[in-house]
Amino acid sequence: MEYKISNRMKDMKGSAIREIFKVAGDPSYISLAGGNPAPELFPSSALAGIAAELLENEPVLSLQYGVTEGYKPLREAIRARLMRIENIGTPDDDVLIVSGGQQAIDLTTKCLINEGDTVIVEEPSFIGALNTFRSYGAKLAGVAMDNEGMKPEDLERAIAENPNAKIIYTIPTFQNPMGVTMTIERRKAVYEIAKKHGLIILEDNPYGELTFDGTKVPTIKSMDTDGVVVYCGSFSKILAPGLRVGFVCGPAALLQKLAVAKQGSDVHTPMLTQLLAHEFMKQYDIDSLIVEMRNLYRHKCQVMLDAIEQYFPAGVTHTTPNGGLFIWCDLGEGVDTQKLAALATERKVVYVPGATFMTDMSKPCSGLRLNFSTMPDARIVEGIRILGEVFHDALKK
Repeated sequence: MEYKISNRMKDMKGSAIREIFKVAGDPSYISLAGGNPAPELFPSSALAGIAAELLENEPVLSLQYGVTEGYKPLREAIRARLMRIENIGTPDDDVLIVSGGQQAIDLTTKCLINEGDTVIVEEPSFIGALNTFRSYGAKLAGVAMDNEGMKPEDLERAIAENPNAKIIYTIPTFQNPMGVTMTIERRKAVYEIAKKHGLIILEDNPYGELTFDGTKVPTIKSMDTDGVVVYCGSFSKILAPGLRVGFVCGPAALLQKLAVAKQGSDVHTPMLTQLLAHEFMKQYDIDSLIVEMRNLYRHKCQVMLDAIEQYFPAGVTHTTPNGGLFIWCDLGEGVDTQKLAALATERKVVYVPGATFMTDMSKPCSGLRLNFSTMPDARIVEGIRILGEVFHDALKK
C-alpha cells in the first residue's frame, strides 16, 4: 500500500543524532556524538529503592491515571526549587509537568504557532527543537551566534525581516550545540527586544545546573515581569533521562492551553516516574548529585580540550565551555564536516556534523559538535586523536 503522508511530515527527516545512536550503541565505536549524561552517575540504587516502596505502599497512586498538569507535590517542589536556585516565578506563573523537555517545546509550538509563522532561533541550534518547529509548518529564521550568545543586532534584523515572527527560541546557558553562554547584557537585550515586538521567548535550560565552577548567569525568565518568557527545564541531565520528566514554568493563562494540548498527546506524564523524581528530591540531596556531575564533566571537558589542542590541526577553532556537555569546533571555510563524518565513522569514531543544527541542513557546514560526558578519558583522547588524523588529511587536500 502507498501511504500518503501529511504535508507537515512528508519532507521531515529523522534526527541525524538519533541515526548516529544506532551506530554509537556498538561498544566498538567511540561516540563523541550524543548528549547523554554520564551513566555512572545515575542514582540507580536509590531509584530502585524508591520504586519498590512506591509499588508496595502506593500502588494505585503509582499506576493509576493522574491529572494532566502533573503530580501536585512535584509541581510545588519544582516551583520552590526554581525560586531558590534561579529566582524564577511570579504570582502569575504556573508549573506544568511534561514528558521531557522536548514535549515542552512541542506543546508551546502547538499552542502559539500557525503554519507559515516564523520562529527565530539561534544558529546553530538544537535539532530537536528545529524539527518540532518544522513539523508545525513554521519558517525558521536564524540569528548568528558568537562566544557571547545570540547577537541582539541580528535578532532585531531577523524580526524586521519576519513580521510574522511569534517565538524566539534560545538555549542561553551552555548552548546546544556550541556550549557557549549568553552574557547577562545580551539576555537583558533579548528580553527587551521580545517585549518591544510582542514576541514570546522560549527559554530552554536543560544544562544550566551543570556549571563547572558553580557560577550562574541569571536566566531570562528571572527577569520576566511581563509574562514574556516560557521556561523549559528537565530532570534528564540532573537525575536520569529515561524518566522523561520535564517541566514548563510560564504564565498560568498560557500553561492552561499547554495542558489542553497535552491531553491530546499523552494525557499526562507517567505517574510512576513523576513520583520517583519527587521522592528522590524528598529523600536525597539532589544538589549533591549535581555537584558530582559538575566535577566529572569539568574533568572530562578538560580532557577533551587538551586532546583537541594536541591532535587537531592548527587553525581549527573551538569553544571553551564553562559547563554543559558540548564543545563546538570549526574546521574553516570550505570544509564539509558531513563528508568527514563518514570517514570518521569508518574508523569507528562518531560526531555530529554542524549542518544538523542549521536552519538549512542542505548547506555544507564546517562546524561539528563533540560530546565529552559519556566516554571514559582514554576513549575521549583516542577519539580525538583519530579525528585529528581525519581532519589533517582533509585539510591537506
